[in-house]
Amino acid sequence: MTAPAPSPAPHAVSRLRAERLARSAKPFLARGGPKGERCAGCRLVPSHCLCALRPTLPTRAGMCLLMADIEPLKPSNTGWLIADVVADTYAFGWARTEVHPDLLALLADPQWQPYVVFPGEFVEPARVVTQVATAEGKRPLFVLLDATWPEARKMFRKSPYLNHLPVLSLAPEQLSRYHLRRSNRTDHFCTSEVGALCLELAGELHAAQTLEAYLDVFTHHYLQAKHQLPVDDSDAVHQRLRDLRGAG
Repeated sequence: MTAPAPSPAPHAVSRLRAERLARSAKPFLARGGPKGERCAGCRLVPSHCLCALRPTLPTRAGMCLLMADIEPLKPSNTGWLIADVVADTYAFGWARTEVHPDLLALLADPQWQPYVVFPGEFVEPARVVTQVATAEGKRPLFVLLDATWPEARKMFRKSPYLNHLPVLSLAPEQLSRYHLRRSNRTDHFCTSEVGALCLELAGELHAAQTLEAYLDVFTHHYLQAKHQLPVDDSDAVHQRLRDLRGAG
């Protein structure tokens, strides 16, 4: 079993979670662990802590997570994993009536070429792209709507500040392997899977594979904790993550 590690420095999603908790009228109680105790660094029960396995990578691409209200609080949220792995990850809470000024500043920053990641079937064709091609000197910034599918559709429709941005439509061949929260549609992916697909399109294959492997390890730890079973850190998913971390 992986020994608990010191909690890593807070990243964008963990800071957003702290801000959301501070605004709560009543405490958010996640199930599991003695009296609901969870590691602040990975949100798992301490006996199944993942912090020692966190692989943070420098990437040319950046990630901007636009998160539905409750998402930062969910232990099963996988946007957190993106922030663990991709150093340049930003996270903002979404609200219909207001937008954080730092989000607007990020989308207007000349170093970035933002792409809103959303299915092209729901978007006018003129906005849809399927490849990542940035102008010289610009870095791709993937804007991910981190929410349930109904929430994500609402967020896309009611965020006019995104209307001028190209929409990256993903059409991957593989089906979702995420086993914690499942959409009824097999072509819907968890946020971490979407992030990995975006990294691959941006030419960052090692980062994409590392994020995929990290999701597999997180899923194993999460489900083993849920069923009160020990972690098997000698299995194939842990070995794959170790190999990728060593190749970084």
